Amino acid sequence: MISWKQLEKYQPRVLKTLQNTIQKNRLAHAYLFEGKRGTGKKGTALLLARSYFCENLLDGYQPCEQCKNCKRIRSGNHPDVHIVEPDGLSIKKWQIQALQEEFAKTGVESNRKLYIISHCDKMTANAANSLLKFLEEPTKGTMAILLTEQIQQILRTILSRCQILSFQPLSPKAIQEELEKKGVPSHIAALASHLTNHVEEAQRLCEDTWFAEARTLVIKLYEILNSRQNKALLYIHNQWMPFFDHKEKLENGLDLLLFLYKDLISIQTGLENNVIYRDLLSMLKQHALQLSQRAVLNHVVSIMEAKKRLNANVHPQLLMEQLVLTLQEG
Repeated sequence: MISWKQLEKYQPRVLKTLQNTIQKNRLAHAYLFEGKRGTGKKGTALLLARSYFCENLLDGYQPCEQCKNCKRIRSGNHPDVHIVEPDGLSIKKWQIQALQEEFAKTGVESNRKLYIISHCDKMTANAANSLLKFLEEPTKGTMAILLTEQIQQILRTILSRCQILSFQPLSPKAIQEELEKKGVPSHIAALASHLTNHVEEAQRLCEDTWFAEARTLVIKLYEILNSRQNKALLYIHNQWMPFFDHKEKLENGLDLLLFLYKDLISIQTGLENNVIYRDLLSMLKQHALQLSQRAVLNHVVSIMEAKKRLNANVHPQLLMEQLVLTLQEG
């Protein structure tokens, strides 16, 4: 679970807002946390819940994590904290009605109640209208926390009744640091942190043998392209396509290749600290001297165009063959 220390590091604006409102006892009756997946919205909602119910707040805003309420929220069995998740593809009207019925009852542990609605953008029209009535007439001691990755899908009338807190995407550096704390080698952590904005997803990538093998195959293709040997098409046919045999996998492969050429630009522009493939720095420095910055930039554009064409359903093998021929011309 997320802590105030982590929130201060990754979402300082959110922390400042919540810290001030808790200390001044001015918490809103409804919040909407919006931001990309993996930015800590749900963890922050549960952290706020612990502060809301904590019996021994530290510094006027931090949950003690030791009292009965903190422990029960952490274990997911506090009777006055309710979490609503989509039932299948959407949140149904009956789920909001059940929530309203529950909140009509007296609090079990205190005179407070709190509910969290995950993916609130997936509410059906009837569910959204039911929630709106709930927000328009909040009962005393009730707090709502809505979570979404698609704020544009939320009714304006619901938005107007919530205090909106925006969660910023985590930086690759922050994700890399978290991965390294978990024992992931730095050169693998650096690469995974640029493929996803989600710490847990990045960790799953690092633990997947497919990812390590993908990295090896991408480096091999890059070396073939820079060796000036006409083996790239054969490599694509025999090794690349059998491995990157799915659209999502191929897109990841193109990203991994793109990062190599972006590293060359970083070296050429004096931004060596931005290099992702740190373990290949010596080789990349040599290539950066051999290629013009314009040529490298053209390669970057070619790979990005290939990604666009992949999403336009161009045949994968034809796409890769055309790409390597273009990269060899540079």
